Amino acid sequence: MRSLLKKIEAIILTRQTTVFTSTLIISLMVIVARLFGFLRYRIFDGYFTPEQLDIFFAAFRIPDLIFEVLITGALTTSLIPFYIKYQNNRESQSINMSTIINIVMLTLAGVIVILSFFLKPIMTVITPGFSAEKIQIITNFSYVLLLGQLPFFVLGTFLTGISQAKKAFLIPSLAPIIYNVSIIIVTFFFSKTLYLYAPVVGVVVGALLFFIIQLPILLVAQFEYRFIIKNSPAVKEFFLISVPRILTSIVAQIDATIDLSLASLLGSGSYTVFYLAQHLHLLPVAVLGISFGQASLPYLSEMYNEKDNSKLKEVIVSSVLNIFFLTIPIMGFFIVTRTPIVRFFFGGPKFDWSATIATAVTFSVFSLAIPFHSIYYFLTRCFYAIFDSKTPFTISLVSIAINTVASLLFILVFKLPVWSLAISFTLSMVISVILLLGFLYKKLNGLDIKLLIVESTKISIAMTLSSVITYYIKKLLDNLIFDTTRTLNVFLLLLTLFVCYFSMFAFFAWVLNVKEFSLIHKMFEKVKGYHKKFAEVYTSTISIN
Repeated sequence: MRSLLKKIEAIILTRQTTVFTSTLIISLMVIVARLFGFLRYRIFDGYFTPEQLDIFFAAFRIPDLIFEVLITGALTTSLIPFYIKYQNNRESQSINMSTIINIVMLTLAGVIVILSFFLKPIMTVITPGFSAEKIQIITNFSYVLLLGQLPFFVLGTFLTGISQAKKAFLIPSLAPIIYNVSIIIVTFFFSKTLYLYAPVVGVVVGALLFFIIQLPILLVAQFEYRFIIKNSPAVKEFFLISVPRILTSIVAQIDATIDLSLASLLGSGSYTVFYLAQHLHLLPVAVLGISFGQASLPYLSEMYNEKDNSKLKEVIVSSVLNIFFLTIPIMGFFIVTRTPIVRFFFGGPKFDWSATIATAVTFSVFSLAIPFHSIYYFLTRCFYAIFDSKTPFTISLVSIAINTVASLLFILVFKLPVWSLAISFTLSMVISVILLLGFLYKKLNGLDIKLLIVESTKISIAMTLSSVITYYIKKLLDNLIFDTTRTLNVFLLLLTLFVCYFSMFAFFAWVLNVKEFSLIHKMFEKVKGYHKKFAEVYTSTISIN
C-alpha cells in the first residue's frame, strides 16, 4: 500500500522537463476544466433566462477586476521569474515570498473595505442600461464574491505560481476542475430554493476548494510561510517588475468594464450573449494559448538567465508556429459550425432561438481572434521571461485604445448589435500580436519571420479548403440526416463534422508539407508515456488486492 501511495504521489508531484510535456498536461486538464465550465453554463441556461444571467455575470465584473489587477498582475507572470531567480537561497526566499503574499493580502483587504462603501454607485455607473432593481441584486452578489471568493483565489493563485515555477503542473490544473464541479453541484441542488444565489454560493465553495486542493504544492516548493513584512531589495525588485504588469491588467479590466457598459445598453440578455460567446472562444485560447504561456515561462526564464539567446529565439518561433498549427484550424471549424456548437453548449430550456442566433454570430466573430489571442498570451510571457513588462503594457494600451474607440463607434454611432463588440476585440488582438512580434524581433536581434509567414500561410490554405468542404457537408447533414431538434443529434452532427474537417485538414497539411504536422506524432508519443505511468499504478493496485 505504501508503495502505491508513493507512486501516486510521484505522478501528482511530477516535475516536467520540456515545454511540450508541460503544455500537454496543462492543456488536458484545462480541457476538462473548461468542459465542466460549459456544463455549468448549460445548467444555468436550464434554470435561468438570459435576462437573469445578465445579473449573475455582471456581478463578477468588480471582483474580476480586483483579481486580475492585484493577483494576476503580481502573483503569476511576475512571480515565476522572480521565484526561479532566487530559488537557491531557501531562507531568503521564504522571507521574501511571505512578505509579498502578506502585502498583497493586506492590499486586498484594504480595497475590499473601501469598495464596501462605493460598490453600488460604481455598479450604477458601469451598468447604465440596467434597472435599479437589477443593480441592487448585482451589488449584493458582488459583496458575497468579494468577501467569500477573492481571499481563497488569492491564496490559491499564489500556490499555483509556486507550483508552475517548480514545473509541477498537475495539481494547479486540477483546481479549476474542482471549482467548476462545486458550482454545478450547488446550483443543481439549491437553485429551486436559493434561485440566483445558488451559483453565487457555489462560486464561494469552489474558491475554498480551489485553495485547499493546492496545499500539497507546499511539499514540492519547500516553502515556509511566515507572518512577516520585511523591506528588502528583492521585494522591491519584485514590485518594480510587477508594476507594468499590474498597469496592463488595469487597462485590460477597464476595457472589459466598457464592454459590460455598452452591452447593458443593447437590451436585456445582450451581456449574457456577449459573455457566453466570449467564453466559448476562450476554450481553445485557454487550452493552447494560456497553457502554452504558463508552461513555457519557467523554461524561457531559464534560457534567458543562461544567456542561450539562439535557443530562445528558436523556441519562440517554433512555439508560435505550433500554436498557429493548432488554433487556425480550430478557428475555421468554429466559424463553420457556430450554430450547432452554441446549441450544444448553451441550448438550455430557457435559452431561446433568438439568443442562440445572436450568440452564434458573436461567437463566429470572436473565433477570428483565436489564433492571435493564443499567440498573444505566449508572446507576453516571452517578454516577462526576459524581465521586460513595460513593452507588453505599452502595446496593451494601444490595443485597448483601438478596442474601446471601435466599440464606442459601433454601438453608439453606427448602432450595431452585440457582435460588433467582438469585431473590435478581434481587430485589437491582431494589432497587438503584430506589435509584440515586431518589438520581440528588435529586442532579440532577429527572428525567423520568413519561416513564420510561409508556414502560417500553408496552414491557412489547409484551413480554408477544409472549411469550404465541411460547410457543404454540414448543409447536407443538418436536418436531412440528423434531426437537430435533439441535443444528442446535435452532438452527433458536430462529431461527424469534426472528424471530416480535421481529417481533411490533416490531409491538406500533409500535401502542403506543413512542418508542424509532426506535432501530432509528438503528442501521441507523450500520451503513451503518461499511459505507461498510470498503467503501472493500476498494476500495483491489482497486485496489492
